[in-house]
Amino acid sequence: MDETLNRISERSVATPTEGTPSHFIRNIVIEDLQQNKNASRVHTRFPPEPNGYLHIGHAKSICLNFGLAGEFGGLCNLRFDDTNPSKEDVEYVESIKEDVRWLGFDWGDREYFASDYFAQLYQFAIQLIKAGKAYVCDLNADQIREYRGTLTEPGKNSPYRERSVEENLDLFERMKVGEFPDGARTLRAKIDMASPNLNMRDPVMYRILHATHHRTGDEWCVYPTYDFAHGQSDSIEGITHSICTLEFEDHRPLYDWFLEQLNIHHPQQIEFARLNLTFTALSKRKLLQLVQQGHVGGWDDPRMPTLAGFRRRGYTPEAIRTFCERIGVAKRNSTVDIAMLEHCLREDLNKRAPRVMAVLRPLKVVIDNYPEGQIEELDAVNNPEDPSMGTRKVSFSREIYIEQDDFREEPPKGFFRLSPGHEVRLRYAYIVKCTGVVKDSQTGEIKEIHCTYDPETKSGSSQSSRKVKATIHWLSAAHAVSAEVRLYDQLFIKEDPDDAPQGLDWTANLNSHSLERLTDCRVEPFLTNAKAGERYQFERLGYFCVDSVDSSPGYMVFNRAVTLRDTWAKVERSGRRR
Repeated sequence: MDETLNRISERSVATPTEGTPSHFIRNIVIEDLQQNKNASRVHTRFPPEPNGYLHIGHAKSICLNFGLAGEFGGLCNLRFDDTNPSKEDVEYVESIKEDVRWLGFDWGDREYFASDYFAQLYQFAIQLIKAGKAYVCDLNADQIREYRGTLTEPGKNSPYRERSVEENLDLFERMKVGEFPDGARTLRAKIDMASPNLNMRDPVMYRILHATHHRTGDEWCVYPTYDFAHGQSDSIEGITHSICTLEFEDHRPLYDWFLEQLNIHHPQQIEFARLNLTFTALSKRKLLQLVQQGHVGGWDDPRMPTLAGFRRRGYTPEAIRTFCERIGVAKRNSTVDIAMLEHCLREDLNKRAPRVMAVLRPLKVVIDNYPEGQIEELDAVNNPEDPSMGTRKVSFSREIYIEQDDFREEPPKGFFRLSPGHEVRLRYAYIVKCTGVVKDSQTGEIKEIHCTYDPETKSGSSQSSRKVKATIHWLSAAHAVSAEVRLYDQLFIKEDPDDAPQGLDWTANLNSHSLERLTDCRVEPFLTNAKAGERYQFERLGYFCVDSVDSSPGYMVFNRAVTLRDTWAKVERSGRRR
């Protein structure tokens, strides 16, 4: 620990940033600095377990830990809690690093692993055994649970609790060298089997696990529990503020006990409410189940609440950071409406996403009085929110595509788009009037519609101000290119995915309409050169992102990140679920 603390150079602590939203943890840090606690150091850490991909709930913790350290001139470590080799993988380690960087944070040279401290933690365990504070127990997992008692009844001492120090040291060493099979023995702290806090009833510190570790290989066959590694790892790294979610509040007395018995640096643990989001499962166990059972295409499926999934879907790190800032940091659990997250994305993409035209369900329109073979290049605005993004040229010709939903042969009341005898404006182009409909003689399906255009109503001309009740988007049939578009909805049909019908598990709430693939779409031709991850607003349709996995130069795939208006999304969802 001393070596680690000595590596922390003297730094001037930044003053609180004016205008930064305050919360109780930030106020604690400010008070600690004012009292010169921890020599005015602020040192946090983000400690994920590499047993899955990070999700949106982790983003809140990332923003909180790195944000506090950055605001107050401190440091934030990235530390992997790799104490369970049976569930961990290098793939998860690399994905976590990618996600933290994508969110905009950097840990410098402070990348640590709990496995870095296995030797030190083992010595800590020896120290507790020698002090009569830990013992080797032969009870199996079921027996330990039986002896632990309940919330209303005290536990019973293990029959192995009074082993001598010498016997415990010998058995623990034999556990370490692999003499015993998995589960045969554990090392337990000797605290109080009658404690009202079940975590203090002689918790397990080490268990036998003959599994190859992704970093240490087969060097170890005993591994510390998270409860034993957590506080000591913080201490070794000189952490000042150990920020955890509320489920660790009842574990804090145990962490304090270990640190006090070992007489080492004692970080201050502070708990906050984890993020709960409507229509979203935020349990790595459940997310792993979705992947393993094939309900989704992988950890980065755009329907998944993983950061990899959000990134592939088209979310920006700025939108997620804004969301984390706006929901705040509280001590009480609550659930946030996913509409707030979607709003943050719309707000961000509205300012930065170029506008383009795309037709998802094409219907051909022939403009009979437009000269055959004539092509016009019309000016289209790239983003009205940012004039510096300029304009682009879009081709206009006699045959165009419009959305099927923008035409009704028998329009309902209040329908102002294209219908027989009625006019609409084509975005950036002309006013057209429907004069006829061509149908399939056998099915009655509308194959194409015919229109005339008013050449005096070209957008930008003196007559362009003539009013019609609707403007629709379109694409030149001769110039548009094919693409696949994937429309995503929420992965679950209920706000609380755990609220399943009686007798069924939570997967019964999966939304069978969470993905709609449209393979006959048309987009502007320049999008054939769009790069993976680029985001665009498809006018009138929503915000879309070039898929980073399935797109190729000859086949573009676009994922809908979010609709243009939340009310549209709600109407769409409710309509599909009737």
